[in-house]
Amino acid sequence: MMSDSQRSLSVRLSRRGERSNHKSKDAEAGFFSPTRLHTDCTLKKIWKAGFLRLLLVGGILWMLLILFALLFHVWSCQSSLSFFSAICNKEGRLYVMLDTIGFVPKPQHRCPIPVAYDPDKVLLPSENTADSIVRNLTYVTEDESSKSQFPLFGGNISWSERDESFKLKPEMKVHCGFMPRGGAEMSSLDKEYVKKCRFVVATGIFDAYDEPHQPSNISKRSKNLFCFLMVVDEVSLDFLRKNTTVRKDVEGGKWVGIWRLILLKTPPYDEPRRNGKVPKILTHRLFPEAQYSIWIDGKMELIVDPLLILERYLWRGKHTFAIAQHKHHRNIYEEADACKRRKRYARPLVDLHMKIYRYEGLEPWSIKKNTVSDVPEGAVIIREHTAMNNLFSCLWFNEVHLLTPRDQLSFGYVVDRLKGAFKVFMFQNCEYNSLFELHPHIREHSSKIEWVKSLQELKGKGESLKESRGGFGLWTPYPGDLDSVELPKVVRTSKAG
Repeated sequence: MMSDSQRSLSVRLSRRGERSNHKSKDAEAGFFSPTRLHTDCTLKKIWKAGFLRLLLVGGILWMLLILFALLFHVWSCQSSLSFFSAICNKEGRLYVMLDTIGFVPKPQHRCPIPVAYDPDKVLLPSENTADSIVRNLTYVTEDESSKSQFPLFGGNISWSERDESFKLKPEMKVHCGFMPRGGAEMSSLDKEYVKKCRFVVATGIFDAYDEPHQPSNISKRSKNLFCFLMVVDEVSLDFLRKNTTVRKDVEGGKWVGIWRLILLKTPPYDEPRRNGKVPKILTHRLFPEAQYSIWIDGKMELIVDPLLILERYLWRGKHTFAIAQHKHHRNIYEEADACKRRKRYARPLVDLHMKIYRYEGLEPWSIKKNTVSDVPEGAVIIREHTAMNNLFSCLWFNEVHLLTPRDQLSFGYVVDRLKGAFKVFMFQNCEYNSLFELHPHIREHSSKIEWVKSLQELKGKGESLKESRGGFGLWTPYPGDLDSVELPKVVRTSKAG
């Protein structure tokens, strides 16, 4: 008989044999056996399908998250709750967090402009744009109710006359500057010269705070088609004579490079910034025969052919008035806040200006409005001189004449009062930066009134700080209770003004 130790050894040997047989079978089947390949392919298909589904679902969820974040950001900008409105504030932590992860789009400084490449191939309009609302516009040349008062360039406009001027009719007569003996007179020589100008590029230098910048990339066709007119006051003309080459033509006209100098004698206002608004806004009054005009501030150097600008911003889209969006602000009340911070005019008078607009129903800009923005970048204005555009320019200037000289505060108000009748094409600010080179002012002009912090400073001896020929609407009793007006809370979305 077999002993227990022998039996145990036999069992162990038999088990080892079985394991050896299994290993030999696996070795015979190998790595590329049909069974093994089938199993691996199935697993790969399942894994691949699952990964693609996971990738697709993850992408959809990420896009929805981005969309939700953007919608929430837009909504929060309009919210009256301080917690949510803080998201809009670039100084707020929530805004910084969204900006860090890429949810806040970064504004471009410059972007390509889809202009035509050959000015010689641009087709000029065969006829002017027809006026359907205001067909005939004339201007007030005498204030019957205030003949004895000191003549004002913009006239003595009453609050009732101002209100009436916003009521559109086919035949309209409004104040529009250039009242007799109000200043800003042109010489007879300059008047004769501008009569021939149908296409105008205009700029201006006042109080000698800019130097002239010659346009570049101007085609021969545009040089023949456009009048390049630089409006100056006597202080600036003296500065140009001392620091640049001013040449005279055979008729006595003065030139600096391509620019024909147009002298405005007797500045109409005490404030140089307000004087600069005369050629900027009332281009159609200075150059009454012009059909199209491009205004550029004195600090700008034009680097795109003006014919290409008209084609891009007016004729291609059948627009008649184009202006760039402000880089930072869309809300007039926010722009007013920036003016106060940067001391662009007396703070209490800026507040008074805004209280009048708020009393008259001006809401802060929001996505509910049918406008791109209420605040333009006013350094460039591109327009066809239609009756409606001329009316808008008059009403805009009247606000500058009556209230503060900050024209960016009054632009959106006038657009709002005209209730959609005035059409404006507001293009991206980055395109504006691609049209021009920006140069710094030679010096910053300022007046003592810009440092005034309270109305008390303008009483007694401070009376002399007030302007004597502009902004009198700020001192004329307003037909409404402005003390009860509470200005909308401003959430600063930019440190820049």
